[in-house]
Amino acid sequence: MEKKLPGELAKIVAGFPAQRPLRLMFQDEARFGRISRARYCWARKPLRPLVKTMLTHQYVYAYGAVSPQDGQFVSLVLPHVNSQCMQIFLDEVAQRHAKENIIMVLDGAGWHRSQRFELPENLRLHFLPPYSPELNPQEHLWDELREKFFHNHAFDSLDALEERLVEGLRQFEVRPKLVQSITGWEWIINSISNAN
Repeated sequence: MEKKLPGELAKIVAGFPAQRPLRLMFQDEARFGRISRARYCWARKPLRPLVKTMLTHQYVYAYGAVSPQDGQFVSLVLPHVNSQCMQIFLDEVAQRHAKENIIMVLDGAGWHRSQRFELPENLRLHFLPPYSPELNPQEHLWDELREKFFHNHAFDSLDALEERLVEGLRQFEVRPKLVQSITGWEWIINSISNAN
């Protein structure tokens, strides 16, 4: 992927109907639920920290797409992972970056390959090789979100969880330098500059 990406991007860029600046984005979804995970934490001696845990099967899904070259992040919280929700997300990304051509790199999940997608004219999909989540920098943002906003938290309701999730996602959207420091991998940045 690292060596082939510049050539593949150049082919995709040639297929856009209008010449606009290029934005390469990496997309993924993550499930957030009321199942809490207890993790180590610090406390003064002789205190032992008490952490509430919960096992409730209620979930929401965060859709996210990151642009590693400048740290721009787009997210939506939706109730399901399916092609209808994916269409909503693709339309949102295309609208937010209407003056750019977007190549969205994503994994091969079934709802990403729907034949019914109506792709916006400024957006094209490019798929990662199978079984290679390590190539998607969006995965690292999910790790950061879980670490900073969710560990050792139990939520009284799905609404409370969703509020916390939106707060965390908003932090990524308003802090592009942070996002860029997590996702701006050298091989991705080089691929973008070689494709233009």
